[in-house]
Amino acid sequence: MNVVHITDQGKVRTHNEDSVGVFVNQRNHLLAVVADGMGGHLAGDKASQMTVEQFKERWNNQTNITTPEEAENWLKQQISDINLTIHQHANAHSECQGMGTTFVGALFANQFVTVGHIGDSRCYLLNKDGFSQITEDHSLVNELVKSGQISQEDADHHPKKNILIRALGTNEQVDIDLKTVCLEEEDLLLLCSDGLSNKITTEEMEKVLISSWSLQEKADHLVTLANDQGGEDNITVVLYKHEINMTQKSEELC
Repeated sequence: MNVVHITDQGKVRTHNEDSVGVFVNQRNHLLAVVADGMGGHLAGDKASQMTVEQFKERWNNQTNITTPEEAENWLKQQISDINLTIHQHANAHSECQGMGTTFVGALFANQFVTVGHIGDSRCYLLNKDGFSQITEDHSLVNELVKSGQISQEDADHHPKKNILIRALGTNEQVDIDLKTVCLEEEDLLLLCSDGLSNKITTEEMEKVLISSWSLQEKADHLVTLANDQGGEDNITVVLYKHEINMTQKSEELC
């Protein structure tokens, strides 16, 4: 199997507000989703679980995505609908008011992956050009870095690091960032919640990903590293290794 996923409560939290899902549709295309919930007691759990469950249901009924444009349009529409569903649920249930979740999802076809994200859950890519982060955090601290008010080093330890400027479900409408990347044989994609990215460096991630370990061993080791650094947050990881299906290659253009 060319994809693995794991979610871990960490060493400090009393429950896990992260949710993760990896789904295959009738066309044998893959969708991976990571959601990191936020809100009052158990409300974050509900928001992240609803997101993953909604994507599972919608993906099972999807069969005709063959181009990057179709992938981006599909993700954009699903996010709009799911965002409204979560927002309406929060308004109808007092214990869930204010709940929301981050989202990072990857829709894999044969020659490409389309990544969508909201919040500070991330996607990284390891290919022949090296290891890079291909999402940009929707956070207050990242905006301060982009405007030059603080350095990236300051951002890593900023007291307001966890404040998001965009989340799924907190408002009636939300914008999703979308990016499509061409994939080659053995490219690796990492999706994760900030319980991983806040605790280990990109250098540490890359070292694990380029190792000779299996995908499962790599995912397990990433979680172990985050827990060894304190494990104050829930930790979720999806690792995908690209394998080209030659029977579908002629049908899809990157």
